[in-house]
Amino acid sequence: MAINLRNISGSDEPELMMDINTTPLIDVMLVLLVMLIITIPIQLHSVNLEMPVGAPPTTQAKPEKIQIDIDAKSVIYWQGVALSAEALDEKMKAISQQGTQPEVHIRPHKNARYAVFANVLASTRRVGLSKIAVIGAEQFVQ
Repeated sequence: MAINLRNISGSDEPELMMDINTTPLIDVMLVLLVMLIITIPIQLHSVNLEMPVGAPPTTQAKPEKIQIDIDAKSVIYWQGVALSAEALDEKMKAISQQGTQPEVHIRPHKNARYAVFANVLASTRRVGLSKIAVIGAEQFVQ
């Protein structure tokens, strides 16, 4: 209990302080916080994986790699041979019909037009090829 001993009104009776003592409330909150910290389970830093049991699958034949280059003048090369956009579409349709899809590696030059690169990328997706890689992307990092 706190008593204010200052006498403001001029009477002989001391005035009572009407404020709430928050010290017990803070003590209770600290005890609750410590209990909460103790009861929280420790998080494990591991991921449980279910690995397959048995012999590993036989190695399959590696897929064919198709190299598509785009030079500084935005000319498209299929395995080193220059061709037009229509011929590129025909070749992509032909390889998409194969049993195993080949890997398509697109290597644009830094000064090539983006529209040409985007057209090549879109045509690979349009014919259904899904194994696509952009080679040499580190040249675009500033």
